[in-house]
This record gives sequence, structure tokens and C-alpha cells, in this order.
Amino acid sequence: MKQLVFIFLIITQSILAQTSFDKGNNLYQKGKYNEAIIAYESILKSGQESAELYFNLGNCYYKLNKVAPAIYNFEKSLLLNPTDNEIKNNLAFAQKTTIDEIIEAPKVGFSKIIQDFTSIFHYDVWAWICIFLATLFLLCFLGYYFSNTTILKRVFFTSLVFVLLFLVGGFFAAFYEKNIDDKERPAIVFAEVVSIKSEPKSTSEEVFVLHAGTKVLVLESLNNYKKIQLADLKEGWIEKNAIKELK
Repeated sequence: MKQLVFIFLIITQSILAQTSFDKGNNLYQKGKYNEAIIAYESILKSGQESAELYFNLGNCYYKLNKVAPAIYNFEKSLLLNPTDNEIKNNLAFAQKTTIDEIIEAPKVGFSKIIQDFTSIFHYDVWAWICIFLATLFLLCFLGYYFSNTTILKRVFFTSLVFVLLFLVGGFFAAFYEKNIDDKERPAIVFAEVVSIKSEPKSTSEEVFVLHAGTKVLVLESLNNYKKIQLADLKEGWIEKNAIKELK
């Protein structure tokens, strides 16, 4: 009986969410962006989310020139659908409206070579590549096992070796990218202007200033402050209520 009630509640929530989503879309088409935001965010409050939902929210905030929530929602959308080019394009447009110009620090050495390779695809894509290669490996093994001629056995054996090498490389890339993704704590600055301190206290020296929409990485937390790092590797302490973490 409890299972039936649970299923009924899920179906009901899905129907209500779809209704709110359609309502939000209609309001967006009419240019009623604030009302569309209310409709979309009511879905989030119900505990449901999707890349499309965050993408539409990002568009609403972008239309209202609210840079921080626009970038935040585009980033949330991209986390759920990291290969979508439309999300990437809209995020890039929103990022152009930010005040801070952060130049990413160049990576050097062997770690750069590894990351340049693994970052070609998202770890989800690497996982699918590994599944494909594992299937291909199995087919090559079957071909080798059931071959009746020496030439065919050599062909399938050589194929086995190459596929295995690619499979190991793909597995490493997927694991490496997933490990990086799990460790990162990205956040978006929501305060219009915020002072970044050298220490986690209000009386410490100001090292630089950030503005709404800038993306940072959270390194650690202490009391009411969070230690952050920028893409150019600058670090400092920011009040925790000035940013909103993406994960």
C-alpha cells in the first residue's frame, strides 16, 4: 500500500512540475520573466530539477540583466548536461557581462599534457567510450577464439591489443576527470561588490575585489568565511553569504 501511495505522489509531482514548466514557458514567451521565474522555481522547491529547467531560469535572469543568477543557473544546467552547446553558448554570453576579467593561469609540464587529453570529453562521454571499447574488445576476442585460420587469429589478436590499450586509456581519462570534478567546489559570486580578505576576518587586509557573476573555486571554510581561488590562481577569503556554491 505504501508503495502505491509513493508511486501516486511521484506521478502527481511530475504532472504538477510539467504544468508549472509549461506555465513558465508561456510566461517567458510573453516577456513576463519575473513570473516565469516564480513558476520555474516552484519546481525546484518541490525537489525536482533538470538541465532544461535551469537553462530556462538562466535565460529569464539574463533577460532581466541579473548576471549572477543567470550564470549560476546556466552553470547548474551545464552540470546536468555538460555536452550541450546551446547551454555553453548562453553561458558564454552571460559571462561577457561580468565586470571581472580573470585570465586563466596556463598549465605547464606533464600535468598539462594529461589534462589536455582527459578534458577532450566529459567523464560521462569517456564512460560511454569505455563501454563501446569493452564491447569491441569482446567481439575481437570472440573473433580470435573462433577463427579457423592463422591470419585471422593474428588480425583479431592485434586488434585485441590495440583496443585494450585504448580501453585502459579511456578508463584512466574517465577516472581522472571524475576525480577532478568530485574535488572541485565551484561557486558564483552573488554580491554586487565584495572585498576579498587575506585572512578570514573583517579586519584583515583586502587583497582584491570581486563583482557579481565571477566564478570561483571554494578551497575551505572557516566560520563565516570561505577560502576561494580564481582561475588565475589568486586566493583569498570571502564572506560565505557573498557566494552560492554550484554543488
